[in-house]
This record gives sequence, C-alpha cells and structure tokens, in this order.
Amino acid sequence: MIRATRTFVALMGLAVLVACSPAPKQNKFVSYSGPAVTQIVVNKGARRMHLLHGTTVLKSYDIDLGNEPVGAKRYSGDGRTPEGIYFIDRFNPRSAYHLSVGVSYPDVNDKLRAQLVGMDPGGDIFIHGKGPYGKAANRKDWTAGCIAVEDEEIEEIYAMLTTGVPIVINP
Repeated sequence: MIRATRTFVALMGLAVLVACSPAPKQNKFVSYSGPAVTQIVVNKGARRMHLLHGTTVLKSYDIDLGNEPVGAKRYSGDGRTPEGIYFIDRFNPRSAYHLSVGVSYPDVNDKLRAQLVGMDPGGDIFIHGKGPYGKAANRKDWTAGCIAVEDEEIEEIYAMLTTGVPIVINP
C-alpha cells in the first residue's frame, strides 16, 4: 500500500510539473512535399513575391524591401533591393532574422557597374524573416536591401527552396 501511495504521489507531482512547464519552443524547420519550386518572381512595386512550379503559382507572399525601395541596388549601403535575375545560393539556419535564404547578388554586371563609380556593390542579399529586428522596426521597407516576410512564412519558403532556383526581381 505504501509503495502504491508513493507511486501515485510521484505521478501526481510529475503531472503538476508538466502542466506548469512552458510550452515547448516551436521548431522553425518545417517540411515540404509539394511540387518543386522552379522560379521565384518578386514584384517590388506590388510588394509581392511568388514561388512558382513552371507557370503555376504555388505560394504568394507580401514582402518588405530595402529602406530605399525604388530603383535597382547600385552599391553597398544604398538601402535598395537588387533588380534582375539571380539565383538562390545559400541557406542560413542561424540568421538573426529567424531564417534566411541567400540571393546571388552581386553578379558580374553589378560588380562592374559599382566599380565604374568607385563603389563596393555590397552583398549579403537574402530573403528572410523579421526576427526581433524586423519586429522592432514596425514599419514597411525596413531592410538594408533584402526581401523580408513573416517568420512563419520564411519557415515555409526555406523548406520549399533549393540552391540554384532562379529569382527574378522586377521593379
């Protein structure tokens, strides 16, 4: 009888601990088993990004851009988001912006254009979530030139993309 009572008390204590514990942290890595994304189209003016399989739009997202959203990126620090055809070239699971997916900017033409005016073309252009910095900014077009979506959306995008997918960034 004493053994049964101890077991019961131990189980009740464990139940109380579990009930009072904080909820487990959500895993930011989700899986995707749909059609492959074959292209990304960003329309800066409309603030929309579309992930496509062939000509079929799989998902669309509202986006934030660089803090100077009009015009193509020219050099480091101009606050503009690039325009042109690039490729997904890397993934950062430890991004300060929740998760991030790298865009292959600058290409050879971008480097030459910046060099002709004696400037650095910049780099580190990503599609990323908001993370604490974006949430603190609390405004549209807050990035330094990247494409930002909600944290939950970058989790989905991160799972859907692979390196080499072209990204077309339109004005």
